[in-house]
Order: sequence, then structure tokens, then C-alpha cells
Amino acid sequence: MRVVGLTTTLCALLLAQPAFAQEWTEYVNKVDRFSVPAPGEPTTTDITWDSEYGAKFPGHAYRWNQGPDRYTVTVVDFSDAERIHAAIKHEAYVGGVGYWVIDIAASIAHAARLYREKPGVKVTYDAFHYVNLITGHMLQLTNPDDSRSYVAIYLHENRLYVLDATVGKGQPPPLIFQQSFAMLGPDGNTIRYQSLYYNRFPERQLGGRGRGAGGGGTGGAGGTQPQGGQQGRQ
Repeated sequence: MRVVGLTTTLCALLLAQPAFAQEWTEYVNKVDRFSVPAPGEPTTTDITWDSEYGAKFPGHAYRWNQGPDRYTVTVVDFSDAERIHAAIKHEAYVGGVGYWVIDIAASIAHAARLYREKPGVKVTYDAFHYVNLITGHMLQLTNPDDSRSYVAIYLHENRLYVLDATVGKGQPPPLIFQQSFAMLGPDGNTIRYQSLYYNRFPERQLGGRGRGAGGGGTGGAGGTQPQGGQQGRQ
């Protein structure tokens, strides 16, 4: 059951949008474990994500178009990172963690850099961010055609989530798309943490050099466990 506070927030955000945004509904994806208010069903595409350290990871891009505005949630799956790096013979240095761990840890910074380096963009906001206490990064950019891109990037349970809401010149910020984004647990319920969450890496499966990374991706900082339900966002 959804918490009343979320319903109230969604109603307020909907009223702040143009008239056509009244057609929005909450899109729930139990495969990539997220929910987000969006204008209908997305176009879904299988993608390959080129990482900072030369590996290619599978993922999905969910896209919506509404008038001049474009909304995208890109999800990259790092759960098989150790095997993918082993296949390209990208080994760890002696005594250190595997590059597959570093690649996951660097993924938010790498995704943010890809936006900063787009030709002709002007970055107007660039800072740490979190949603439901899941840590990440937020960017706001003005594009060469004077459209505005509002980007949020999060890493949760070894999945990278990149939200990109690009609105036409003069359109209001896409508050409903960003502020009501949520991660879902295996049961499909919204995840809530008791303190700031930082991604934990998959358990090591392969042999060879380098140490494995700590436990699975279900805990936050200091081993904080998630709880079901909804928490206010920033």
C-alpha cells in the first residue's frame, strides 16, 4: 500500500506540470527494480554500456517522449562484472581489488563525466545527491538548442540508474520525474534505508589474483539494512 504522503506529493507535483502531464501514471519495473511517474509506457531498448575501464555491460534504456520533452531511465547491470572483466583479461594488480570492483565504484563519476563532456553543453548544477537515502549525483545542463537536461545518477545493488529529463526551452523543471523516482526490492515494494546507502559489490566468484569485495548489495553504510515502505526524497 502506498503511503498517503507520497500520494499528496505526486498530486502537488502533477499540478506544477503542464496540462498534458495529467496523463502521467506511475511506471513500475520489477525487472530492473525501479518505479517512476511517467507519461505512459516507455519504449524499451537493450543497450551495451561502455565502462570507464574498457568493459561492456548489459543494460536497458526506457524512453518516453511528450511534445518537446524527452525522459529516459538507463539501467546498467554490473552483477556479472567480475566475469566480464576476466573475459577481457583485465586482471587486478597483485594484492589489490579487481578492476571489476573499481569499474563499479567509478560508474557514477564516469556517467557524470559523459554528460559534462557533451559538445556545447553548459553545466549549471553539479553536486552530490540522494533519493530515499541512496547516494548519487545530480547535474543540470543547458544544451546548445537551449533545452535543459536534468540528470540524476544512482548506484544501487550493483545497478547503475541514470535519469535524464530533457525539456524544451522555457518548459518547467521535470520535478515529478526526478523527485518521485524509487528503487524496488525483490518483492516489488519501495526500499527505504535508515541511513545513507553506499553500494556494496558482488561477492567474488572467480579465482586468480586480487581480493574480493565485501558482502552483497543489500546493505547501506555500516551494514544498514533496508526496510519496506516509502521515505521522503530530496
